[in-house]
Amino acid sequence: MDIQRLAEARVIDLAHPLERGMPVSPNHPAFEIAMMRRHGDMVRPDGGSAANEMITLGGHVGTHIDALGHVSQDGRLHGGVEASGVQTNRGLSVLGIDTVEPIVGRGVLLDVAALHGVGCLPPAYEVTVEDLEAAEQAGCVEVQRGDSVLIRTGWARHWADPEFFRGQVGGAPGPGLAAGMWLAERRVRLVGGETIAFEVIRPGAGHATLPVHRILLVEAGINIIETMNLAGLAEAGSAEFVLVVAPLKIVGGTGSPVRPIALVDA
Repeated sequence: MDIQRLAEARVIDLAHPLERGMPVSPNHPAFEIAMMRRHGDMVRPDGGSAANEMITLGGHVGTHIDALGHVSQDGRLHGGVEASGVQTNRGLSVLGIDTVEPIVGRGVLLDVAALHGVGCLPPAYEVTVEDLEAAEQAGCVEVQRGDSVLIRTGWARHWADPEFFRGQVGGAPGPGLAAGMWLAERRVRLVGGETIAFEVIRPGAGHATLPVHRILLVEAGINIIETMNLAGLAEAGSAEFVLVVAPLKIVGGTGSPVRPIALVDA
């Protein structure tokens, strides 16, 4: 291991902050935080005091990773597992987020927004196979088996407008069915994007159908990170980097908040 090179690498945070009022899918509970003890509520004899909080949120709120058990098709999870036999009110007994090991490996940025010369793709834009292959060429990279592939649409710039960001009315950009199959065929380890649902959302359609989730999670066994902030990575100008992702070990959980980190040569 080249410790010196690692120490000199630029560290880029790919997560959004967790805060009240942030964009959340209508299918998941919102983020809430409340101070349970404030400084001064209890003061020790030496004058010391402490504060603490209670946090509530769903496993798919903010920048988060989907477990393979998050989605089923015709009652079955990845590998043909019957969903009804592995779920209780305490979570999943298989394919939960606690089974996802920390990920450290090659990351590839496919900057589709930059490819089209825009800061952000329009709502409901479908990222195509042609887009992905052209982004490979523009970034001088090639997606390989085991890579973590992050697709930049520029949607992170709408983070401060929760209603628009959710895309429930106007839609949101992302990979379509063919692009999802392209990623699965390359047997990547992980995919990520900047929108709540990763895949393209048509105007007014909401999250009623998510066929790319079916392809990636159920059929191919590929985890998905959603609601990333890829602006800093794009500004660094590096389409290849080291990605570090460590899901919380929530036993039986279908997803987990994460703080992905990209390491880029200085």
